[in-house]
Amino acid sequence: MTDQNLSDQQSRLVASQVREELARRRISRRGLADLAKISISTLEKALSGRRPFTLATTIRLEEALGVALRAKGPDVPPARSGLAPGELGYYSHPAVAWLEGIYVTLRPSFSDPAAIYAYRTEILWDEANSRLMFRESERVDAAFAQDGAVSVPNQSGHIYFITNRNGQYRLVIVSRPTISGEMYGIITTLQSGRGSQLMPVAAPIVLVPAKAFKEVQFGRICAGDACHAPYRRYLKRTVEEPFALFLPP
Repeated sequence: MTDQNLSDQQSRLVASQVREELARRRISRRGLADLAKISISTLEKALSGRRPFTLATTIRLEEALGVALRAKGPDVPPARSGLAPGELGYYSHPAVAWLEGIYVTLRPSFSDPAAIYAYRTEILWDEANSRLMFRESERVDAAFAQDGAVSVPNQSGHIYFITNRNGQYRLVIVSRPTISGEMYGIITTLQSGRGSQLMPVAAPIVLVPAKAFKEVQFGRICAGDACHAPYRRYLKRTVEEPFALFLPP
């Protein structure tokens, strides 16, 4: 790693962000120095302004904290690759690699209350844009298959699947995976109504690792279909435990 010094302005910005992270996470300076594998003396002098941050020290702090500390600008070295942008949680690929895989996604059918809608969701790392992405397939209404970004913030303990198409959003909020890998939560989207009318709708949803099933069915799964009973058990768990609350009006 290079020992190139950051500018005075950039060093002050990094120092401010590090102090904020220390306060927010309630960890000591020595604890952070140990995590970043730098000396406590180096950290103390840089935070007090007695010496500038070096690029090497800043990169070590970014890796320890899992956040980007360097603002973009003409005199600033490029940010470390592999770190998702702030609006998605500043996560690194190794920190979220355990989420990657193929899932069977289950939610109630909007047109038939007794049926379950099942489709395939893949979560994968987008190297070019440094973020987790999701993409759907095996949908009966293939024209409405979604793809988008995955947000994994530290603060809420939940995972967000975000689709933004020309300002129109669909949002799925799910829990972190259980010990067996399922993610339970809520989907908020638009339902086709009469004619061209669209109506907001929210429903329970669960993403189950595909390997959990011996047999998988996609599409609209009706009562009596082979997969209906196990699919229904997963969906009921979403609200019975509860992983999500649906409040009465």
